[in-house]
Amino acid sequence: MVQGEPDMSEPVRILHVIGRMDRGGAETFIMNVYRNIDRSKIQFDFMVHTEDKCSYDDEIINLGGKIFRVPRYNGVNHLKYKSEWRKFFENNKSYKIIHGHMTSTGAIYLKIAKKYGMTTISHVHSTSSLGKGLTVIVKDIIERRSKNSADYLFACSEAAGKWCYGNDVCEKSNFHVIRNAVDTEKFIYNPVIRDLKRKELGIENKYIIGHVGNFTVPKNHSFMIDIFKKVHEKNYNAVLLLAGGGALREDIEKKVEVLGLHNSVVFAGVRSDIPDLLCAMDVFLFPSLWEGLGIALVEAQASGLHCITSEAVPQEAKVTDLLEYVPIKESASYWAEKVLTYGNGYERKNTKEDIKKAGYDIKELVSWLEDFYLKCY
Repeated sequence: MVQGEPDMSEPVRILHVIGRMDRGGAETFIMNVYRNIDRSKIQFDFMVHTEDKCSYDDEIINLGGKIFRVPRYNGVNHLKYKSEWRKFFENNKSYKIIHGHMTSTGAIYLKIAKKYGMTTISHVHSTSSLGKGLTVIVKDIIERRSKNSADYLFACSEAAGKWCYGNDVCEKSNFHVIRNAVDTEKFIYNPVIRDLKRKELGIENKYIIGHVGNFTVPKNHSFMIDIFKKVHEKNYNAVLLLAGGGALREDIEKKVEVLGLHNSVVFAGVRSDIPDLLCAMDVFLFPSLWEGLGIALVEAQASGLHCITSEAVPQEAKVTDLLEYVPIKESASYWAEKVLTYGNGYERKNTKEDIKKAGYDIKELVSWLEDFYLKCY
């Protein structure tokens, strides 16, 4: 072995840090990379902030990964949180690279990791923090400090990078936009799958407005229901198909019931068949309040779906001519008119080459990341 090169008799193990490995945007991105990376050279392990079993846990184990757990940070447990990280690094000294997707506490665990000689990566996936009042202010401060403890600064878009690391970050040599790439082959539109999935869901011969995203504040589900109500008033054949889980689902279910839309809204839950669901849809609705990028939009475009999204979504998400931006300040009626535009159908085209040219092909991204990790080791 040449001095300075990694020992490739065993794969390099990268420690990814995240809240929990459920089917969210950042988590799906990580798994897309993990499935496609050469696991004889590089393995992923995960530090999560929950004791719950999460959606991707079984797959991670099957792919050869390990899952470690640390208590969720709440401010009060600041000293214990730091202690748990020190204990982990003392007992796991073989790790050389830590890839932190949880920027809310990145300034804490990345700083500790550096003291143990690790290469540190901060990776931001959003343009705002979840929470209210003082909680958001504190989280924003901590997140922005993460750049001081990171050797490399990653972001899913320039907008996300500027929000977390500062407006001048794009000029820094250690900053990289890591596009939320997808496996385009999986999302190519298939009319046979479309018919089968519609039959399975009991929504054949319907005009299906779809959305994929967890029920959280930034996804703006409440406004989505307002939009759909206006759509349904003009097209009784319309159905709203919502895929995802999350804390606000019950609130949205109650709103749907109150508005008398329960027979026209399908809560599909957390799914592993997103490519098939996208085939079943006619138009994709995404009125987010904020987004780091919006990987679901890239997937929808890969399926040849027309997408209607808010201007809060970064321009990098527009990888084809299928995406239309609408100001979030516009009324539900205005949004509904945009949705109704596609009620008569259209030809679903294969956008694979468009997405690849835009830099969102998973294989090209994985090749870059493999080289990057091995050079850092």
